[in-house]
Amino acid sequence: MWKEFRTFISKGNVIELAVALIMAAAFGAVVKGLIDWIIMPPIGKALGGVDFSSLYINLSGTDYPSAVEAQAAGASGIYYGQFLNTVITFLVLAFVMFLLVKAYNSTKPDKATTTKECPFCLSTIPIGASRCPSCTSELQVAT
Repeated sequence: MWKEFRTFISKGNVIELAVALIMAAAFGAVVKGLIDWIIMPPIGKALGGVDFSSLYINLSGTDYPSAVEAQAAGASGIYYGQFLNTVITFLVLAFVMFLLVKAYNSTKPDKATTTKECPFCLSTIPIGASRCPSCTSELQVAT
């Protein structure tokens, strides 16, 4: 069992997956910083100086000046401002990933055609075949 595990863990796909996971976490942190420090402040300013992360509904009987102080005190509340920030972060991250995948897919070269169809039996054969292996018909070789 140990040998199988070592073989599994040393395969290239597992290493690539681990690197991709670490890169995704770092990329997520960069996007979260972009949202929290670059995008949300102007939006909050445009909406009258609102800091979304401080929006909450206090469910406890005690008043707190901010959501941070309410959380520090362990007060019950619905912290919807932080949820809004998380949703916006997700949407921006999803959009950026969409753009990356779209750019990657547009730069992939088209695969060259390597097969053709036999006009007699309709089986798939190599493009350079001069005779069909299924029906043995003689074919014109494309030049």
